[in-house]
Amino acid sequence: MRTLADLEQVMAEPSAELIAFMQELDGDIMLLGVGGKMGPSLAKLAMNAISAAGVKKTVYGVSRFSEAGLKDELQSYGIQTIACDLLNDQALQELPDVKNVIYMAGTKFGTTGKEHFTWIMNAYLPGRVAEKFRDSRIVVFSTGNVYPFTPVSYGGAHEAIAPAPIGEYGQSCLGRERVFEHYSQKNGTPVLVYRLNYAIDLRYGVLLEIAKSIKEGRAIDLSMGHFNCIWQGDANEIAIRSLLATQSPANFLNVTGPETVSVKYAAQQLGQRLGIEPQFVGEESETALLSNAAKSMKLFGYPRISLLQMFDWVAEWLQHGGSMINKPTHFQEREGKF
Repeated sequence: MRTLADLEQVMAEPSAELIAFMQELDGDIMLLGVGGKMGPSLAKLAMNAISAAGVKKTVYGVSRFSEAGLKDELQSYGIQTIACDLLNDQALQELPDVKNVIYMAGTKFGTTGKEHFTWIMNAYLPGRVAEKFRDSRIVVFSTGNVYPFTPVSYGGAHEAIAPAPIGEYGQSCLGRERVFEHYSQKNGTPVLVYRLNYAIDLRYGVLLEIAKSIKEGRAIDLSMGHFNCIWQGDANEIAIRSLLATQSPANFLNVTGPETVSVKYAAQQLGQRLGIEPQFVGEESETALLSNAAKSMKLFGYPRISLLQMFDWVAEWLQHGGSMINKPTHFQEREGKF
């Protein structure tokens, strides 16, 4: 796992379960916000699963496409791209009606100082989208940041835990959820709220941030001493298969790996692979932002890619100069300021 081609091949390889799912799913698929970190790999996975299933479906990828070359890249893969600013209501209403929508649009970083835009994107726009696609199934990307910190020994917040987000980003994401939940009840729209925490891609993510700190000789802050993570390819598959777990009233689903991962443990494992002893600062807190994904495991099984495999791949990627996306997770943040 040393090149972008290697990464994309693994990320876009559909499981037998996903291929069978595509044979069962009716209708085309639209990804709103396909230009984000997970969108391109999710779109390619969907296309590969459709091809392997021997069915005919269109995958639409909707985005502003501010990243140079992304639109052409997706089109070359067979994805039908639509350049659209979703905040332009006329452009939103002109989007084709489809049976299946995966809503990935939103904003996180730069919230502090632009709180007004965060709320427009994360809590106002969902209402416009929910009305436009009232007759569709909708999987709504959200975040574990809607939960309160829980004791590390608790095993993570499950879906029945009352949300209590810290900071305006988490609060606005809860607003997104509540707006979709409202329209699910009002219009009978089948919705699943997909609470992700955290996806691992070798170009970004919690493990890469820890590994980079080790390689650069920077001390790792232990104040947020535990986290959850899941391979992005597995997270993408769950997002697609969640289309048939949508309900009215809305369904809620935590999506992450099965482990409560110690930051110190992860650093030690990555340090062994890099041949560098990690340095630490601070003390582990008794609480952390953690999610319990037992419900997801029951519906879709355990992730195909293990935590130890992710350690191997991240270390190898870093050692061989793999490309990176400069979008840190800020997983250490305990005040909700993004």
